[in-house]
Amino acid sequence: MTGIRLTAPAPGWAIDADVVVVGSGVAGLTAALRCAAAGLDTVVVTKARLDDGSTRWAQGGIAAALGEGDTPEQHLDDTLVAGAGLCDEEAVRTLVTEGPDAVRRLIDTGAHFDTTDGGDIALTREGGHHRRRIAHAGGDATGAEISRALVAAVREAALHTIENALVLDLLTDAEGRTAGVSLHVMGEGQHDGVGAVRAPSVVLATGGMGQVFSATTNPSVSTGDGVALALRAGAEVSDLEFVQFHPTVLFLGADSEGQQPLVSEAVRGEGAHLVDADGVRFMTGQHELAELAPRDIVAKGITRRMHEKGAEHMYLDARHFGAAMWEQRFPTILAACRSHGIDPVTEPVPVAPAAHYASGGVRTDLRGRTTVPGLYACGEVACTGVHGANRLASNSLLEGLVFAERIAADIAETRPPRTEPAAVADAGEPVALPAPEARTAIQRAMTRGAGVLRSADSLAAAAAELEALHREAAADAEEAGGPGAKAVVPGVEAWEVANLLLVSRVLVAAARDREETRGCHWREDRPDRDDVHGRRHLVVRIAPDRTPVVHRTETAAFPPVRPSD
Repeated sequence: MTGIRLTAPAPGWAIDADVVVVGSGVAGLTAALRCAAAGLDTVVVTKARLDDGSTRWAQGGIAAALGEGDTPEQHLDDTLVAGAGLCDEEAVRTLVTEGPDAVRRLIDTGAHFDTTDGGDIALTREGGHHRRRIAHAGGDATGAEISRALVAAVREAALHTIENALVLDLLTDAEGRTAGVSLHVMGEGQHDGVGAVRAPSVVLATGGMGQVFSATTNPSVSTGDGVALALRAGAEVSDLEFVQFHPTVLFLGADSEGQQPLVSEAVRGEGAHLVDADGVRFMTGQHELAELAPRDIVAKGITRRMHEKGAEHMYLDARHFGAAMWEQRFPTILAACRSHGIDPVTEPVPVAPAAHYASGGVRTDLRGRTTVPGLYACGEVACTGVHGANRLASNSLLEGLVFAERIAADIAETRPPRTEPAAVADAGEPVALPAPEARTAIQRAMTRGAGVLRSADSLAAAAAELEALHREAAADAEEAGGPGAKAVVPGVEAWEVANLLLVSRVLVAAARDREETRGCHWREDRPDRDDVHGRRHLVVRIAPDRTPVVHRTETAAFPPVRPSD
């Protein structure tokens, strides 16, 4: 344990369970449903409403070898290529072989996918895939349909849910094993204020951390809470430097901040072209798949062309689709574009890359176990080894499904006993909270220094800005009488900023250590891939003095999460 925790009041209420699942996307709700079906007393905690996570924003679909002539082996090959030498092959094989049946179980749960005239699941193609294997729903509303089906199943099963709750820290027993979580309920429901869910198994399914950047496709709740909680609890994270920037996000102006509308890769999968202001296609010749190259390559291609042309964005041209196809296949994207005064039927859509997906996260094994006993992670918050240096399009929903089921199976098999959490006061000195207004400073520092284009100088500048914010918070707390005093009033905004600052510092530390270009980590000053020294994972933990400690693995394989494994 690190002895680090957030500054917060002691829990004023508590409930007991066998499992607490934190997050209500595809990973969290799947894990919760499977745990409950195994007879485990399961509580779901979510930061907003049950259907407010990142899953419902997923447009493109879910990848699985469901089509005629497609095989898990082909899906594996495409995933390994996209991952740029850092995928864990065993994890990928698990994903692609268990994936098709996991999708079928999702359908049995109530999810309705688009079908062909013959009644088969309709499949499309996205970047990095050599076959049509993306199942979709509502044209471009796959995540919304999956979320609807899982939320309905959770409500039908009458699972205990706590909405509008920000999880603060992991509770542990006297032996250092997981004993639950502390959380703050934001004035809704039967609980209010800071409390605790005491449980011997905690599943983190908190989604991503896109809000560390100024512009992202992630919802406002994606502030890296799960990764930050895990780091404070002493867990290892890995590959955090590999942040995927989605190539085609609707460009709303250079000063736009927060969540931006996504223009799904499936639009390119159906034949849209990337062009510059002169109408010239610029991805042709850069990769055999042109606009359907892996996302890191397309994002780089767009960024390079923007630099060459001195432009703030490029264009996605799908006028040749016609009105009927736009309305039937991509109604959500069409509506989003039109709401911003752009009509894709008659004009090219302005697009630019924005932060989209964290390929790294809390390090787990194939059963979703982290390096802290009793703590599990799945979905975007986790690093299973599936994505490597760059996630293959539409593998994220599948990963959430497959590894959530594996976590539930492990908990049901082991059924650890409930233990009493140690007193919060024994967890060490609390973290000095940054002022809520530091959020914008963090986002701008990260966008400038650790965005699509990175270099030693840009990363050093970002690190300096982040450390200054870290020291400023500590100094303010000391002046006010020490950590825990009211330098900054504990509350949701301050806790979120503390989480953003912690994960940003760790991300930048890893990015500075990776002195090569690989996958979605693009170093302008180190443009080549270094397979001799770089085909390694960077594992990071937080030392008791709050500094990130970066360790490079000896091979491309992850070390075990348990010394006995």
